Amino acid sequence: MLQSDSRTWNSVIQSHCIDSRHYEALSLFLSKFRTGFGFKPDHQVLSLLLKSSTILSKLNLGRTFHSYVVKTGFSEFLSVSKGLLNLYSKCGKIGDCKRLFERFIQCGDEDPVVWNIVLSGLASSGLDDVEAVKMFRAMCVHDESKPTSVTVAVVLTVCARLRDVFAGKNVQCYSVKSGLESQTLVGNALVSMYAKCGFVLGDAYDAFRDIPQKDVISWNAMIAGFAESKLVLGAFDIFTEMLKEKTEPNYATIVNILPLCGFLDKNVATRIGKQMHSFVLQRTELVENVSVLNALLSFYLRIGHIQKAEVLFWNMRSRDLVSWNAIIAGYAGNDDWNKALDIFTELVRSGTPALDYITLVSVLPACANISALEEGKEIHGYVVKRSTLCENTAVGNALISFYAKCDDIGAAHKMFYMTDKDLVSWNTMLNILSEAKYATHVFTLFHDMVEEGLRPDSVTMLSVLQCCASASCLRKVKESHCYSIKFGLLSSHAEPTLVNSIIDGYAKCGSTKCAYLIFQNYTGKLNVVSCNSLISGYATSGLYQDAFGIFEKMSETDITTWTLMIRVYAENDLPNEALNLFINLQARGLKPDAVTVMSILPICSKMASVHQLKQCHGYVLRSCFHDLHLMGALLDLYSKCGSLHSAEKLFHSNPEMDLVMFTAMVGGYAMHGMGEEAVRVFYEMLDLGIKPDPVIITSVLSACSHSGQVDEGWKIFDSIRKVHAMKPTMEHYSCVVDLLARTGRVQDAYSFTTSMPVEPAANIWGTLLGACKTYNEVELGRLVADRLFDIEAGNIGNYVVMSNLYAAGARWDKVVEMRKLMRSRDLKKPAGCSWIEVQGTKNEFIASDYSHPKRCVIYWLLCTLDQHIKDSLQT
Repeated sequence: MLQSDSRTWNSVIQSHCIDSRHYEALSLFLSKFRTGFGFKPDHQVLSLLLKSSTILSKLNLGRTFHSYVVKTGFSEFLSVSKGLLNLYSKCGKIGDCKRLFERFIQCGDEDPVVWNIVLSGLASSGLDDVEAVKMFRAMCVHDESKPTSVTVAVVLTVCARLRDVFAGKNVQCYSVKSGLESQTLVGNALVSMYAKCGFVLGDAYDAFRDIPQKDVISWNAMIAGFAESKLVLGAFDIFTEMLKEKTEPNYATIVNILPLCGFLDKNVATRIGKQMHSFVLQRTELVENVSVLNALLSFYLRIGHIQKAEVLFWNMRSRDLVSWNAIIAGYAGNDDWNKALDIFTELVRSGTPALDYITLVSVLPACANISALEEGKEIHGYVVKRSTLCENTAVGNALISFYAKCDDIGAAHKMFYMTDKDLVSWNTMLNILSEAKYATHVFTLFHDMVEEGLRPDSVTMLSVLQCCASASCLRKVKESHCYSIKFGLLSSHAEPTLVNSIIDGYAKCGSTKCAYLIFQNYTGKLNVVSCNSLISGYATSGLYQDAFGIFEKMSETDITTWTLMIRVYAENDLPNEALNLFINLQARGLKPDAVTVMSILPICSKMASVHQLKQCHGYVLRSCFHDLHLMGALLDLYSKCGSLHSAEKLFHSNPEMDLVMFTAMVGGYAMHGMGEEAVRVFYEMLDLGIKPDPVIITSVLSACSHSGQVDEGWKIFDSIRKVHAMKPTMEHYSCVVDLLARTGRVQDAYSFTTSMPVEPAANIWGTLLGACKTYNEVELGRLVADRLFDIEAGNIGNYVVMSNLYAAGARWDKVVEMRKLMRSRDLKKPAGCSWIEVQGTKNEFIASDYSHPKRCVIYWLLCTLDQHIKDSLQT
């Protein structure tokens, strides 16, 4: 009866195994075996149970079967021994597998299948590829166990991983001699081996063509080979040929071909991608394949179809971490930082057991770009708790960048020294410190990097050179230049940006000769940036003719070139030439940017040309520039050119308001003596919640001074500390002195000056001296003048004012004394000069110059006005 039951249960278990119900088969065996009613599986059932254990990776259960086999003597059955060998091989227990294999050899079993099982185990584990190749060679010389097509395919996979094309060719020679080359399995392995070794266009393609009966794996191997070698068109040619041969793509085809669409024209890529998507939707096995859907997801994200990617992502029945990583990286790559962080939050809520470094490297930049400091710190905490992530250099680099972008350079620096560093780590930290203008730290860190044996690249040197230029440190520029040569970064194939940076460094440090020598001697291709750096350097050094020379020789220019040259002409006192240049650059089809317009505006102001200023304003409006700094500059210049109405119109028509706009308008009113309007606009700004800065307070105090609003001026000055929590500047004190002096309170102004908590600057004493002249305060003026002569002995204006003050008080002896003092110090008063535009024509007036064609009318009118003023004062 017991024997009958055993046969019955053996039959049931065997049926489960044959039907691939492996879990049920193992469960049934265990339940019956543990009851202790004498159930004994036969050798056939044991072979099937070992196979089920292998498929389900139940290693411990397999070891139990091994013990049972040894006790019962079933090891003499070849199917059972092979089952155990296969179990250890597939579960990665290569040591146990080898020990069993040695028993096979000792027993004289020369079955090639046994060799193939061990060889497959070695190949799958990747732990000892060299031994796998040696085992194949041993099979080749063995009399009884010659390699089969499976053997050849397995060892070719090992050769591909070793990138050992010589060993692969030997295997191919064996397959030709043994007649195995014509088999599809061997042909596919040959194609894959040659492709992974970099011979896709030669040996791989020849092997592919020699396969008599190609299957989908053959085509996939060739497509993958072209894809790995970045031969996109070749991959698509093979794919097209595959479709013509009526071979239906499988999931591997889709996964290989979709990433290549990103290298095509966007319209072509979109069309192919849609066809792929349609093909996938028609096949259930592909729709449910996560790898295929992930490839589609990455494709849509790569070509910028975010909405389609989002729909696909949320419609996926199952998602793995790759899916989440793809969508997070896609949003981050398209600068949709908030969405990337939202998806990451959803991922955490989904209960995914563990995040990998790819997730964190994608989400940390999102946190950085929206200044989500707390969220980033939480991610850092997650990293600290997991050693594998904590030791990952890419994650460490991402954390360094995150803290730096959140303006916590201290935390970034600390993170840098906690991380296992690579070149990217050093480059990231150097760039952070360079951007923050920490020149000393940059140089120290760079030397530490070199001492640790790391080889800098062009990115490293660019960060160092940027800091050298901003710090105007010529010695460090030379050091960086030497390092670039030492590490072979200035070969004929060097990065032009590095050469440009060296030229720029020398030019900004005033060494234009060195800059020009590099410019001349560099054998690589220099772009327009090099010329721009030279022009900028020459302009900074005052070598305008050299700048003109470079500009005239340039065959290619950009808007930066023209902007620099406009600046050069302006600084060389050639306003007309600068304006012509501005017109010419537009005639050449170049579009001036906001920086160019900002460069031309001071020229319009200098020429007092409202007409030219309005032309620039018109260009700004047509070009849709919305730069508030540019609008503020326009407003300021309208005021300086006397067109206050245009300034007011611009101010009130601007939809956006910031501190710059308010400062310009207040300054305009102050310039025109309209104190009440200036104060009104100032308070309007405060009502909008815009915090003032020292500049606008200077402007409004100046307005109060020019309009005699003493009380309002004192109120605003008093609010600097009490309301706005700022420290008064020297300009603020100067405005208060001027405010008191203009209203005749010269003694109060002097008392205020002498009681200042800081040492008064020369301009304050100068203001006070001017007030003494206005109100004939000779003795006080003498005291003030003595202080001024000590502070700025070379300012002739102070001597002239004091001389005039003595003259007004009929102190002629003192006037003579002052004139002698001026001559002894070789001081000469420069001629006064002014411009005015009348009906589009600019008029220039210089003191003691009588060359103007309408001089008679002008001087007659001036005498008339002067007489009217004197008459009004007397009445």
